[in-house]
Amino acid sequence: MKCSYRIAEVRPYICWPYFYHAWGVAGIRGGGSPEGLSALTAEREKLWADAQRMLDELEERVQTQALFVLHEAYGEGDDIVLVKDNRELARLPMLRQQSSAAPQLCLADFLYPRGKAQADSQLPKGEAPTDFLLPKGEAPTGSLLPKDKVPTDSSFCHLGLFAATVSSTFVDEATDDYRRMLAQTLADRLAEATAEVLHEQVRRTYWGYAPHERLSVDELHREAFQGIRPAVGYPSLPDMSLNFLLDDLLDMQQVGIRLTQSGMMCPHASVSGLMFAHPQARYFDVGRIGDDQLADYARRRGLPADDLRRFLRIADAG
Repeated sequence: MKCSYRIAEVRPYICWPYFYHAWGVAGIRGGGSPEGLSALTAEREKLWADAQRMLDELEERVQTQALFVLHEAYGEGDDIVLVKDNRELARLPMLRQQSSAAPQLCLADFLYPRGKAQADSQLPKGEAPTDFLLPKGEAPTGSLLPKDKVPTDSSFCHLGLFAATVSSTFVDEATDDYRRMLAQTLADRLAEATAEVLHEQVRRTYWGYAPHERLSVDELHREAFQGIRPAVGYPSLPDMSLNFLLDDLLDMQQVGIRLTQSGMMCPHASVSGLMFAHPQARYFDVGRIGDDQLADYARRRGLPADDLRRFLRIADAG
């Protein structure tokens, strides 16, 4: 599915604190002088006014774009397995936390295990396993999904893949450094806002696992919705080379995204990643990746460990 959005459609979803953070005016720590606070407020007000004028200018000539595809998917160990017509379509290896504290999470945990779906058909219609989900507030000790239980809700055996972008043309047209940075930071926020709008539509309509959801923009920014959308390059999905796998499945060139040799997306104002529906799915930081996991991950990816060190930005020991 390919979507295009007018600036007016995504503008209300812009997360302005991140915009201010990019400019270094997100706020001041305690102890700041009244003069410093006044100067900061004035700078923020100017940035806000200039940003609104630029958005007004872009309204009639720029659209943001997004891609989304929904696949049947299962977890198999630390891999996500995509299935089409009862055959394996692709395999997305994931990384697991290696900290000593439980739980040691992996994104594959948020899909029910491959090979267990048959048990679903043996349950009376409409009946779900009572212990599939953990009691609210109870911390899991391992995988979030018990290996001997599966849900009847098909949302837990599907995975969304997405990409969102904004053309860099208006950034390149900037006539001075200030306007170029203003254009770039706005483009970054518009790409993220596009992903926010797309995710809302996915939850309520395209995937439809939360059809009655009605959240304010503030609630969306607080991630009060069901599910998560981890982006490539972020803490729970740190391997930039996964963009090559996503590109094979999404064909990002449909919306003008091309990949560099390092897996970075061009235009810069682009975001890609995965969407999970599990109500207990949450963001986490994979953190330190040990040599043992790196070797196993390289085997599952079919890539040399040294190449993955580069994609994961892991420094060589010593």
